[in-house]
Amino acid sequence: MNIWLLIALMALVTFSIRYALYARANAISLPPKLERALKFSAPCVLTAIWVPAVLMPQGELALSLDNPYLIGGAVAVVIGLWKKNILLTIVLSMLTFFSYKALML
Repeated sequence: MNIWLLIALMALVTFSIRYALYARANAISLPPKLERALKFSAPCVLTAIWVPAVLMPQGELALSLDNPYLIGGAVAVVIGLWKKNILLTIVLSMLTFFSYKALML
């Protein structure tokens, strides 16, 4: 299946679920526990997407310094926790990833 079609379908499902619940927010009230749980859906989905891509880029577990995805991900975590700046984290981790990948060739 085309990756862009899959991403679009996942976005549509996520939007539909949230729209169905929040479009009628004034008409119905959700329990506080359910509202709190719904706030974690986006981080859960994103984690489910990036963990296999970082830890298993060729389909098997790759926890070594030969894995540029792991190095880029580790840099992203460190910069994100340190600076708390999304744009800086993305730019520096992508630079690290592509530089490391180029040096490994």
